[in-house]
This record gives sequence, C-alpha cells and structure tokens, in this order.
Amino acid sequence: MYNKLPEFLDRTEAEKLGELKEERVKVNRSAKVVKGGRRFAFSALTVVGNQDGIVGFGFGKAKEIPSAMQKAFKDGRKHLVRVPRVGTTIPHEIEGIYCSSKVRLIPASAGTGIIAGSTVRAVLELAGVRDVLTKCYGSTNPINLVKATIVALGALRTKEEIAELRGVEL
Repeated sequence: MYNKLPEFLDRTEAEKLGELKEERVKVNRSAKVVKGGRRFAFSALTVVGNQDGIVGFGFGKAKEIPSAMQKAFKDGRKHLVRVPRVGTTIPHEIEGIYCSSKVRLIPASAGTGIIAGSTVRAVLELAGVRDVLTKCYGSTNPINLVKATIVALGALRTKEEIAELRGVEL
C-alpha cells in the first residue's frame, strides 16, 4: 500500500512529450453569498496523458468554467508521472491510498478492458493501460480517487527495475 504522491517528471522531460490529451473528470460549482445574491465560482479536475505511459492530473479554480479548465490543464502538465506497462496491462497488483480513498489495481488478461468507475477509468485510459480490474474503497471523492490512482501507478515497478534494485540477475 502506498500513500505518497510519486515524483513528477521534471519540466524538460514534460516539454519533450508534445501532444497531450485531456479529459474532464469533475467540475464543481461553489457559491459565495453576498449582499446582492450569490456569486458562483468553479473548480475543475482534469486528467492529462499521452495514452502511452504518461499521465497526470490538474486542478484549477476560476469564475468561469473555461478558464478553470485551462488552469486545470496547465496544472496537469506539471503533475505528470511515467507508468510502466507490460503489454496492455500493469506489471503487478497494487494499492494506492490518498486521504480516505483507496484504489486497488489488478492486472487483467488481454481483451478484458478497463473495469473501473469513471474517475479511475479516465486516469487509466490516458495512461495507456487497456486491460485492468479496479476496486475503490472508502471515499469516492473524485479528487482523492484520481490522486490515489496516480499514487498506485507511480509505485508500479517492472521486473527489470526490481532486479536492478536488488542487485539480482533475471
């Protein structure tokens, strides 16, 4: 179980990626009551990725939805993580925890698809993972679920990386 956000890609690596796709996960409206009535503000949560092993998330706030979305996309480019994959799935089973949200990711055989809720599905699709089973426990707050999924994906290791860390040959 991992509950710490992974190291994000540095700015020079992120700039080399080029075209990133964006998916809106949640737009929240909040109201401030003032003398003349209510003043609305919006917050947007987006997932950014290239569908080939790079994924990130962004959060932006503004008075209008389009500018909140732009801020979220710009923030997402700063929070990118590299995701190791084995074929179309993940290398091993893993759990990610953020606040009171827990996400379990389980590798699946080819052709299974992404069995997940909409929030976790958005992250996995933009990461380029095509076959995986998921289960969410605890809070289903979209912000915390996205961060828990990023925590889990950032903690994945391939067989080669583990062998190198242990100093063993495969």
